[in-house]
Amino acid sequence: MLKKITLLSASALTAFAMHTGEININNKDLEVSAQFDMGQFNDAVEPNTMFVGAKFLNADEEHSDNEKVDLKPYFEGNFLMMRPISERGMRIGMGAKVAFTKDYMAVPLGLQFAYKIPANDFVPMYLNGELYYAPSVLSFGDADSYLEYRISYDIEIIDNGSITMGYRSMDTNYKANKGYSATGGDFAYNSYWYVGFKIGF
Repeated sequence: MLKKITLLSASALTAFAMHTGEININNKDLEVSAQFDMGQFNDAVEPNTMFVGAKFLNADEEHSDNEKVDLKPYFEGNFLMMRPISERGMRIGMGAKVAFTKDYMAVPLGLQFAYKIPANDFVPMYLNGELYYAPSVLSFGDADSYLEYRISYDIEIIDNGSITMGYRSMDTNYKANKGYSATGGDFAYNSYWYVGFKIGF
């Protein structure tokens, strides 16, 4: 009996295990990302708990601190571990990124959460958030620190297909006399609202 329950639980976890792809846009910016569930590649990893991914952001100067700069595209590689913390739809994770542009590189550490909103008789809805930070010891070259936070709201309009709406803020802070100002310091690389599609596969 116990063996049967274990097999059923494993089947249920696998059913919910998903790779995800996401595209976000606004009037000026384009963001594309993918995240892969390592449990689908390795039997030793529990599905829907460990992820690796990549992201590309082509950001516009109008959504940064300085409209006259020539912003370089942003690239990211990331790793995330997530676990449910209750039976009420809340998941918490911790992760790390490698964030870089042409003249900037940092390795921020952070936390993420995902919450399935209980009032979803019509369609499933989710609230997501993340916060990542790299102090100077995890920043390289001209970089002094990195701070990113975002919050998003997903509406699953079809199976494994959601509309997402969110806000992101990414600060690529530079050492003195480096970066996009004469004195260095804080620089908001991109801060703006976006909408997009998120799919599971």
